[in-house]
Amino acid sequence: MSSFYDEIGGHATIERIVDVFYAGVATDELLRPMYPEEDLGPAAERFTLFLEQYWGGPTTYSNTRGHPRLRMRHAPFAVTMAARDRWLHHFRAGLDAVQLTPEQDAQFWAYVQHAATFMLNTADEPSPDQASPGLTPTVRRGAGPVSEG
Repeated sequence: MSSFYDEIGGHATIERIVDVFYAGVATDELLRPMYPEEDLGPAAERFTLFLEQYWGGPTTYSNTRGHPRLRMRHAPFAVTMAARDRWLHHFRAGLDAVQLTPEQDAQFWAYVQHAATFMLNTADEPSPDQASPGLTPTVRRGAGPVSEG
């Protein structure tokens, strides 16, 4: 029985998705500050390894970094709905670049949408016309657990 990783083309496919994703992040004014490393290469490599393992490929991610602990690793950053939407925008470009079958695309997209929502940890700042006196933004929490491979 082949894994989803194998079915979509393995390493080359995941690597292309991640390369396109990080090309977008590199110039995104909202997301780029969330990546403190000057060179996005190490982040891209970690993300590639994570996605490969999640979808049934090599377990290199866990072998080198341990449990993914996604929420903990993202806790230092304000992950707002706006950041989630930008992240998904760039990930969508990566998926579009590899032209998976409609079924494969839907499965991959459903996972990343859920995972991106799960990472939410900060409410967006209201615009001045939306702010109400005496109200402070509430912290948004993820919708539920994400299988971390």
